[in-house]
Order: sequence, then C-alpha cells, then structure tokens
Amino acid sequence: MKKLLIIGIITVLAVFIFAVISQSGSKNKTELSTTVQQTRPTQVQELPQIPKVQTSLPSGAEKIEVLHFHAAHQCISCINIGKFTKATIEEKFPEEYKTGKIVFREVNIDLSENKPIAQDYKVSGSALFINAVKDGQDHREEDSTVWRLVTDEVQLKSYFEAKLKTLL
Repeated sequence: MKKLLIIGIITVLAVFIFAVISQSGSKNKTELSTTVQQTRPTQVQELPQIPKVQTSLPSGAEKIEVLHFHAAHQCISCINIGKFTKATIEEKFPEEYKTGKIVFREVNIDLSENKPIAQDYKVSGSALFINAVKDGQDHREEDSTVWRLVTDEVQLKSYFEAKLKTLL
C-alpha cells in the first residue's frame, strides 16, 4: 500500500513537472518568434559598393602579368588573394589566360630562385602586382584595394574583373 502511494505521488509530481516545462517551453517559443519578427529588417539592405577601379596602368595592354607575392607560410588573407584573383582570370578571361595574354604567377619570396624578382619589384612581404605590357614596356602597379575586399569573394572578383577589363 505504501508502495502504491509513493508511486502515485511520483507520478503526480512527474506530470506536474512535465506540464510546467511544456508551458515554459511554449512561452519561450512565442517570445523567440516575437523577437525574430521584431528584428527582421523592414528594408532590403544594399550591398556595399565595389570600389571604383583607379589605375595608372595603360589600357590596350599587349600582355597583363598578375604576380601574387607571398611568403612560404601564408595567412588566410594571402591565400584568398591568390585564389580569388587567379579564379577571376580563369573564369572571366579564359581565352586570354589560355593564350598567355593574361598571366598569373605565384611568387614565393622565401625561395632563393625568386629573390631577384622580389628585389626587382621591391617586395618584402605579401603583395599583388599587375604589370601591363604595352609597346614592349612594363607598367607596374601594386593593387592594395584587393586587401580591403579579401573577406568578400564576390566583391573582390567583381573589382578585379573590372580592373583587368580596363587594361585590355
């Protein structure tokens, strides 16, 4: 008899605790739903503008060389600069890339065979240079804008595509 009484009390307590927890959970869901609805933007936010292409390089280049200078150990930003700029060339300028009109080079400045080119470009760290060859003359420029766009692949690729188009 005592056992039945104890089992009954435990059952009643379990049902009571379950009811309280269920009610509390549905209240939290309602509060969460209200909070989500309140924090939804009422307007579509515009994406940041892609920076205007500013360059001292001449248009109508016979050849464009893109050089990604980096150390042996690269951070994620350095890796992405190389990856995104090369992908832009391959995706948006496949014919120019295939024929060698646009060339992409990774230059590890820690390798002894790359010391002369690093010295020639006066590079001692990570950098992205563009060399527009026109009338047989090199026209070099470091592109520092890509570093501001490194966290947004779409923007970086759009910017870089526009830059290369101005040089062709």
